[in-house]
Amino acid sequence: MAGQRAARAVIFTADDFGLHPRVNAAVERAHRDGVLNAASLMVGAPAAQDAVERARRLPSLAVGLHLVLADGPATLPAHEIPALVGPDGRFGDAMAKDGCRFFFLPHVRAQLRREIRAQFDAFASTGLPLDHVNAHKHFHLHPTVLSLIVEIGRDYGLRAVRLPYERSASAWLKPWIALVRARLDRAGLAHNDYVVGIEHTGAMDEAVLLAALADLPDGVGEIYCHPAEAGDGPITPSMRDYRPVDEMRALLSPRVAAAVKASGAASGGFADVFGLSAAGSRTACAAHEPGAQPS
Repeated sequence: MAGQRAARAVIFTADDFGLHPRVNAAVERAHRDGVLNAASLMVGAPAAQDAVERARRLPSLAVGLHLVLADGPATLPAHEIPALVGPDGRFGDAMAKDGCRFFFLPHVRAQLRREIRAQFDAFASTGLPLDHVNAHKHFHLHPTVLSLIVEIGRDYGLRAVRLPYERSASAWLKPWIALVRARLDRAGLAHNDYVVGIEHTGAMDEAVLLAALADLPDGVGEIYCHPAEAGDGPITPSMRDYRPVDEMRALLSPRVAAAVKASGAASGGFADVFGLSAAGSRTACAAHEPGAQPS
């Protein structure tokens, strides 16, 4: 599946693409004029169509699927997945409780499977090549969610998945990360070696990016963030302490661009740094476009 992997690379990714027009505008600007390589699309979010239209104008922007299974809107109607969402069609944020239900309750797991497939299908309908997949709030660390992503993703040209491992991770988390890494390796899926963005979530400013770039190890790193243009109030109540404008400015910073160049690391989306062919993703997208005939 993979071609020639870069020995040392960095992927700059913006999450929550589609959440709000201010997020989408920041993603477009940071890709055109800054270091941003990729964005992770929330297919059921209010501004998803605007995000897709912007992405179509930016063929060099690598776009992946940001699966929402917590603290956000579902893709299927609430009456089809009542065990997952409230009457408003939104997932809650009790992730520990929901994780237990995913694992132990077959009827909940069946609805979860349908919703994950619906989100893959919605992404495929955009016609955008699928660069990568990750989950909102890293819910793909859950073994049931990860297994369903791997299983369902095969039908949609899945090639790469984010490994949410930060080098400062606590000792108790590292064995779990090792299991996730092994699961992805067995499935033949590309993944980054580490991330930068967990410890400083919502505050990935210029100083944080410069510090990360000054200490890049060998391997593929993903630096992810949540940029947005300025506006009234937070993007969502759960992001009230975030500094999205500072994150956008960091991605546009000439100092950050110079540091990327000085590092000597390759940069791009997952397909770029892992030498993955986009053919499989485009084929999957075409196969799931409205009106397409099954092969």
